[in-house]
Amino acid sequence: MTVYVPEEFTSDESDVLRRYFTNLDGPVFALVNLPEVVKGALFARYSRSPKSLRRLFLDEFVNDLVIDGDETIDATIGLDRAEQLYERVFFEYGDDSVAQLGGVHLACEQASNILTKILEWGRLMSYLEQSTRYIGYDARLGGRYRFYRDPALLSSSLGTRYVGDMDRMFDAYSTAVNTVTEHVRDTVPQDPDDSDFVYRTATRAKALDAVRGMLPAASLSNVGIYGTGQAFEALLLRMRSHPLPEAQQYADLMLHELRKVIPSFLRRVDLPDRGGQWSDYLASTRGDTAELVGRLFGEVPNESVPEVSLVDFDPEAEDKLLAAICYSHSHLPETVLLERVRNLGVDERAAILRAYVGDRANRRHKPGRAFERVDYRFDILSDYGAFRDLQRHRMLTIEWQALTPNHGYARPELVEQAGVGGLFDETMDRSARLYDDIKAQFPEQASYAVSMAYRLRYMMQFNAREAFHLLELRSAPQGHPSYRRVALAMHRAIAEQAGHHAVAAAMTHMTHEAPELERLAAERRAESRRSM
Repeated sequence: MTVYVPEEFTSDESDVLRRYFTNLDGPVFALVNLPEVVKGALFARYSRSPKSLRRLFLDEFVNDLVIDGDETIDATIGLDRAEQLYERVFFEYGDDSVAQLGGVHLACEQASNILTKILEWGRLMSYLEQSTRYIGYDARLGGRYRFYRDPALLSSSLGTRYVGDMDRMFDAYSTAVNTVTEHVRDTVPQDPDDSDFVYRTATRAKALDAVRGMLPAASLSNVGIYGTGQAFEALLLRMRSHPLPEAQQYADLMLHELRKVIPSFLRRVDLPDRGGQWSDYLASTRGDTAELVGRLFGEVPNESVPEVSLVDFDPEAEDKLLAAICYSHSHLPETVLLERVRNLGVDERAAILRAYVGDRANRRHKPGRAFERVDYRFDILSDYGAFRDLQRHRMLTIEWQALTPNHGYARPELVEQAGVGGLFDETMDRSARLYDDIKAQFPEQASYAVSMAYRLRYMMQFNAREAFHLLELRSAPQGHPSYRRVALAMHRAIAEQAGHHAVAAAMTHMTHEAPELERLAAERRAESRRSM
């Protein structure tokens, strides 16, 4: 049974590709012998392209590179001597800091949207994931719709049902995308100053945003990862201990390719007394905790709760923030500063904060680490699509529950206005029924069946400095409506529920009004840059 669709290249294309990629047919491969700026540009373009990374490289990048002498390049030259050094320093003496100094660009293709969240767990890595708002997911791969086909599930009595229901869900998505696109173009006039390309791109993105919730979590995505050897080791140990079979199998593919580039950094991963014990520990603690919590609190929820709940904050946060601001500019201990800050007048307190925040010309101008003294913890129940975008913020703490249909789903108004509300609901029903039928025999794989419009419960904890980045970015005009709503609710809770009005007011680049076409301004700017 073929899980992944291999790519095909001509002999000339293969001659070029093998100089830069560690394999030509697998879904996981590392990039070598390329300037760092080219690797970065490739990954950036990757997130908005339906093409694989190797095809994208051939079509859009290779003609801009000088490759005349590349036939003689061999990435393994000199590797043996370097391996001897790393073997002595890293493996024998256990100096983990050495593994922080070597990095790899790794392409991870044909990964389910369940697996992508596992891949993007680590804080000390960089990720770019294929976007659902620029790419129509009804494009086929190897003649079939792009969803993960778990071998055990497909070989079971549910296999034919799984493929059939998935195909129907993708059919419905395809119909809805085209219908909603036509509706948007019929109801939103084109500005005379906008080119046809800008208008068509922005209206298509609006439709893709509206119907992405019909896609099942099994939908395949491409992820570009850049990380150090230490970060990849931690990721692989987690994946090897994960109960999802896809994660375990994909970890083996990643380890095989990474060992072509940084073998010493990953030697411990599958040694029974090193990485093996570590993965066993992660698996056992996860399994034991899940079993106990399930026995104590395993009931299915049915109560109605807010989408965003601020569940923990510090009532003295603003006093502590002001003391933290003053700390590096004084010679007093923090306890003394905190006592004196409490006795300041309103004008003096405002002056300290105003001086520290300054004039923020744009959202990238962020105040300093004093804002890390203030923490917020939110319990969120949003559609899975919004979670996918918010989860990628690495400088926060996030935990999420299993993806199920139990919390209901969110249907955008635009879907109903375009006349495909019934098709949307029918797809949600099909998704829920398939999940219910799979769950008993394949509890981990059952989430593949759940459409992204279904709600997921997750917890996010972050400090006020990260809140500047997260909330201002995710409330931006071009943001998806589902996560814009979450960001705005968080900002209101910080100001009104926590009473941290000064902190909320310092976030001067929040966007409270959404445009009719979220991507229009961004597409205009992109076209302007292209014309320069």
